[in-house]
Amino acid sequence: MKSDKPKRRTSPRTGPAKRRAVTHDDLLTDLADLARMEGVEEGKESLGDRIRRVREIRDLTIKDVSSRTGIDADTLGRIESSKVIPALGQLVKLGKALDMQMGYFISPGIDRPMTVVRKHERRSMSRYGEGKSMLYGYSYESLAPDKANRLMEPFIVTLVPTETEEFSAHAGQEFLYVLEGQIKVQVGDRADSLKPGDAVYYDSSQPHVVRCAGTAPAKVLAVIYAGPS
Repeated sequence: MKSDKPKRRTSPRTGPAKRRAVTHDDLLTDLADLARMEGVEEGKESLGDRIRRVREIRDLTIKDVSSRTGIDADTLGRIESSKVIPALGQLVKLGKALDMQMGYFISPGIDRPMTVVRKHERRSMSRYGEGKSMLYGYSYESLAPDKANRLMEPFIVTLVPTETEEFSAHAGQEFLYVLEGQIKVQVGDRADSLKPGDAVYYDSSQPHVVRCAGTAPAKVLAVIYAGPS
Protein backbone atom coordinates (compact mmCIF):
# COMPACT_ATOMS: atom_id res chain seq x y z
CA MET A 1 0.00 0.00 0.00
CA LYS A 2 1.27 3.46 -0.89
CA SER A 3 2.84 5.33 2.01
CA ASP A 4 1.85 8.90 2.90
CA LYS A 5 5.49 9.80 3.53
CA PRO A 6 7.20 11.12 0.40
CA LYS A 7 10.30 9.22 -0.72
CA ARG A 8 13.57 10.76 -1.83
CA ARG A 9 14.14 10.72 -5.59
CA THR A 10 17.71 10.15 -6.68
CA SER A 11 17.22 11.81 -10.05
CA PRO A 12 14.61 14.59 -10.19
CA ARG A 13 12.72 14.91 -13.45
CA THR A 14 13.51 17.66 -15.87
CA GLY A 15 10.62 20.09 -15.67
CA PRO A 16 8.95 22.00 -18.50
CA ALA A 17 10.17 25.35 -19.68
CA LYS A 18 9.34 28.23 -17.40
CA ARG A 19 6.02 29.89 -18.13
CA ARG A 20 4.93 33.40 -17.30
CA ALA A 21 2.92 33.50 -14.08
CA VAL A 22 -0.54 34.98 -14.63
CA THR A 23 -3.04 36.23 -12.08
CA HIS A 24 -6.41 34.50 -12.51
CA ASP A 25 -9.87 34.87 -11.06
CA ASP A 26 -10.86 31.34 -12.08
CA LEU A 27 -11.85 29.50 -8.90
CA LEU A 28 -9.16 26.89 -9.57
CA THR A 29 -6.24 29.10 -10.52
CA ASP A 30 -6.63 32.48 -8.84
CA LEU A 31 -3.59 33.59 -6.84
CA ALA A 32 -4.33 33.70 -3.13
CA ASP A 33 -2.73 37.03 -2.22
CA LEU A 34 -2.59 38.24 1.36
CA ALA A 35 -4.30 35.15 2.80
CA ARG A 36 -3.13 33.00 5.66
CA MET A 37 -4.13 29.44 6.34
CA GLU A 38 -7.03 29.44 8.76
CA GLY A 39 -7.70 26.86 11.42
CA VAL A 40 -4.18 25.42 11.67
CA GLU A 41 -3.74 24.06 15.16
CA GLU A 42 -0.69 25.11 17.12
CA GLY A 43 2.15 22.62 16.69
CA LYS A 44 0.57 21.10 13.57
CA GLU A 45 2.34 21.02 10.22
CA SER A 46 0.82 23.55 7.83
CA LEU A 47 0.19 23.24 4.11
CA GLY A 48 3.22 25.44 3.44
CA ASP A 49 5.37 23.32 5.76
CA ARG A 50 4.45 20.17 3.82
CA ILE A 51 5.27 21.80 0.48
CA ARG A 52 8.65 22.98 1.74
CA ARG A 53 9.47 19.60 3.31
CA VAL A 54 8.67 17.65 0.13
CA ARG A 55 10.65 20.14 -1.98
CA GLU A 56 13.68 19.69 0.25
CA ILE A 57 13.34 15.90 0.20
CA ARG A 58 13.30 16.09 -3.61
CA ASP A 59 16.51 18.18 -3.48
CA LEU A 60 14.83 21.00 -5.39
CA THR A 61 15.24 24.73 -4.94
CA ILE A 62 12.39 27.22 -5.04
CA LYS A 63 13.76 28.31 -8.42
CA ASP A 64 13.50 24.70 -9.67
CA VAL A 65 9.87 24.48 -8.58
CA SER A 66 9.11 27.86 -10.09
CA SER A 67 10.50 26.67 -13.42
CA ARG A 68 8.37 23.52 -13.30
CA THR A 69 5.12 25.20 -12.28
CA GLY A 70 5.23 28.70 -13.72
CA ILE A 71 4.55 30.08 -10.21
CA ASP A 72 6.95 32.90 -9.44
CA ALA A 73 9.58 32.30 -6.76
CA ASP A 74 8.32 35.08 -4.48
CA THR A 75 4.84 33.56 -4.38
CA LEU A 76 6.30 30.10 -3.69
CA GLY A 77 8.29 31.52 -0.79
CA ARG A 78 5.16 33.09 0.67
CA ILE A 79 3.24 29.82 0.22
CA GLU A 80 5.92 27.85 2.06
CA SER A 81 5.92 30.36 4.91
CA SER A 82 2.08 30.16 5.13
CA LYS A 83 1.70 33.83 4.25
CA VAL A 84 -0.27 32.91 1.12
CA ILE A 85 -2.85 30.21 0.56
CA PRO A 86 -2.28 28.56 -2.84
CA ALA A 87 -5.23 28.31 -5.19
CA LEU A 88 -6.42 24.83 -6.15
CA GLY A 89 -4.85 25.09 -9.59
CA GLN A 90 -1.52 25.96 -8.01
CA LEU A 91 -1.77 22.87 -5.80
CA VAL A 92 -2.32 20.72 -8.90
CA LYS A 93 0.85 22.16 -10.46
CA LEU A 94 2.85 21.76 -7.24
CA GLY A 95 1.76 18.15 -6.95
CA LYS A 96 2.97 17.46 -10.49
CA ALA A 97 6.26 19.27 -9.93
CA LEU A 98 6.98 17.45 -6.66
CA ASP A 99 5.64 14.02 -7.66
CA MET A 100 2.94 14.10 -4.99
CA GLN A 101 -0.84 13.98 -5.05
CA MET A 102 -2.15 17.49 -4.51
CA GLY A 103 -4.29 16.29 -1.61
CA TYR A 104 -1.20 15.44 0.43
CA PHE A 105 -0.44 19.14 0.79
CA ILE A 106 -3.97 19.92 1.99
CA SER A 107 -3.93 17.03 4.45
CA PRO A 108 -1.95 13.76 4.32
CA GLY A 109 -4.84 11.88 5.92
CA ILE A 110 -4.82 8.41 7.44
CA ASP A 111 -4.59 5.12 5.56
CA ARG A 112 -8.07 3.69 6.11
CA PRO A 113 -10.88 2.58 3.78
CA MET A 114 -13.48 5.16 4.84
CA THR A 115 -13.52 8.63 6.36
CA VAL A 116 -16.39 10.94 7.34
CA VAL A 117 -16.23 14.73 7.61
CA ARG A 118 -19.05 16.39 9.54
CA LYS A 119 -20.29 19.78 8.44
CA HIS A 120 -18.88 21.52 11.50
CA GLU A 121 -15.48 19.87 10.95
CA ARG A 122 -14.80 21.45 7.56
CA ARG A 123 -12.07 24.09 7.42
CA SER A 124 -12.26 26.98 5.00
CA MET A 125 -9.26 28.36 3.13
CA SER A 126 -10.01 31.78 1.70
CA ARG A 127 -8.22 34.14 -0.63
CA TYR A 128 -8.27 37.25 1.58
CA GLY A 129 -9.02 35.73 4.97
CA GLU A 130 -12.35 34.75 6.39
CA GLY A 131 -13.53 38.31 7.02
CA LYS A 132 -13.16 39.40 3.38
CA SER A 133 -13.79 36.12 1.57
CA MET A 134 -17.36 37.13 0.71
CA LEU A 135 -16.13 40.38 -0.87
CA TYR A 136 -13.10 39.22 -2.83
CA GLY A 137 -11.95 36.03 -4.50
CA TYR A 138 -13.30 32.72 -3.29
CA SER A 139 -12.99 30.21 -0.49
CA TYR A 140 -12.83 26.44 -0.55
CA GLU A 141 -13.39 23.65 1.98
CA SER A 142 -11.94 20.16 1.60
CA LEU A 143 -14.52 17.39 2.03
CA ALA A 144 -12.01 14.55 2.41
CA PRO A 145 -8.97 15.81 4.36
CA ASP A 146 -8.72 12.67 6.49
CA LYS A 147 -8.48 10.12 3.64
CA ALA A 148 -4.93 9.23 2.62
CA ASN A 149 -3.93 8.37 -0.96
CA ARG A 150 -7.14 9.83 -2.35
CA LEU A 151 -7.36 9.98 -6.13
CA MET A 152 -10.08 12.65 -6.22
CA GLU A 153 -10.27 15.95 -4.34
CA PRO A 154 -13.80 17.07 -3.41
CA PHE A 155 -14.41 20.66 -2.30
CA ILE A 156 -17.20 23.07 -1.49
CA VAL A 157 -16.21 26.27 -3.30
CA THR A 158 -17.81 29.66 -2.71
CA LEU A 159 -17.38 32.19 -5.54
CA VAL A 160 -18.18 35.88 -5.51
CA PRO A 161 -18.88 38.24 -8.43
CA THR A 162 -15.86 39.48 -10.37
CA GLU A 163 -15.36 41.32 -13.65
CA THR A 164 -12.11 39.57 -14.55
CA GLU A 165 -11.99 36.59 -16.90
CA GLU A 166 -8.57 34.94 -17.24
CA PHE A 167 -8.35 31.55 -18.90
CA SER A 168 -6.10 28.87 -17.47
CA ALA A 169 -5.14 25.27 -18.12
CA HIS A 170 -3.62 22.54 -15.96
CA ALA A 171 -3.52 18.75 -15.87
CA GLY A 172 -6.57 16.69 -14.96
CA GLN A 173 -10.35 16.82 -15.09
CA GLU A 174 -12.96 18.69 -13.06
CA PHE A 175 -16.58 18.11 -12.11
CA LEU A 176 -18.74 20.98 -10.85
CA TYR A 177 -22.25 20.79 -9.41
CA VAL A 178 -23.99 24.06 -8.59
CA LEU A 179 -25.53 24.19 -5.12
CA GLU A 180 -26.44 27.87 -4.88
CA GLY A 181 -26.37 30.89 -7.16
CA GLN A 182 -25.27 31.01 -10.79
CA ILE A 183 -21.91 30.41 -12.43
CA LYS A 184 -20.44 30.77 -15.90
CA VAL A 185 -18.14 28.05 -17.24
CA GLN A 186 -16.21 28.40 -20.47
CA VAL A 187 -13.99 25.66 -21.89
CA GLY A 188 -12.35 26.57 -25.17
CA ASP A 189 -14.95 28.32 -27.35
CA ARG A 190 -17.96 26.90 -25.54
CA ALA A 191 -19.57 28.84 -22.68
CA ASP A 192 -22.54 27.90 -20.52
CA SER A 193 -24.39 29.39 -17.57
CA LEU A 194 -25.26 26.99 -14.79
CA LYS A 195 -27.90 27.24 -12.06
CA PRO A 196 -28.57 25.13 -8.95
CA GLY A 197 -28.90 21.48 -9.93
CA ASP A 198 -26.81 21.90 -13.11
CA ALA A 199 -23.47 20.11 -13.51
CA VAL A 200 -20.48 20.21 -15.84
CA TYR A 201 -17.51 17.89 -16.41
CA TYR A 202 -14.51 18.98 -18.46
CA ASP A 203 -10.85 18.41 -19.21
CA SER A 204 -8.95 21.08 -17.28
CA SER A 205 -6.04 20.73 -19.71
CA GLN A 206 -8.21 22.83 -22.04
CA PRO A 207 -8.24 26.62 -21.54
CA HIS A 208 -11.09 27.29 -19.15
CA VAL A 209 -12.55 29.82 -16.76
CA VAL A 210 -15.14 29.49 -13.99
CA ARG A 211 -16.72 32.51 -12.34
CA CYS A 212 -19.77 33.69 -10.45
CA ALA A 213 -22.40 34.83 -12.95
CA GLY A 214 -24.93 36.48 -10.64
CA THR A 215 -24.91 39.37 -8.21
CA ALA A 216 -24.82 37.07 -5.18
CA PRO A 217 -22.15 34.53 -4.20
CA ALA A 218 -22.43 31.05 -5.70
CA LYS A 219 -21.64 27.75 -4.02
CA VAL A 220 -20.33 24.77 -5.97
CA LEU A 221 -19.42 21.17 -5.25
CA ALA A 222 -16.13 20.69 -7.11
CA VAL A 223 -14.36 17.37 -7.60
CA ILE A 224 -10.86 17.55 -9.04
CA TYR A 225 -8.85 14.71 -10.53
CA ALA A 226 -5.31 15.88 -11.16
CA GLY A 227 -4.22 12.71 -12.95
CA PRO A 228 -1.28 10.50 -12.00
CA SER A 229 1.52 12.28 -10.14
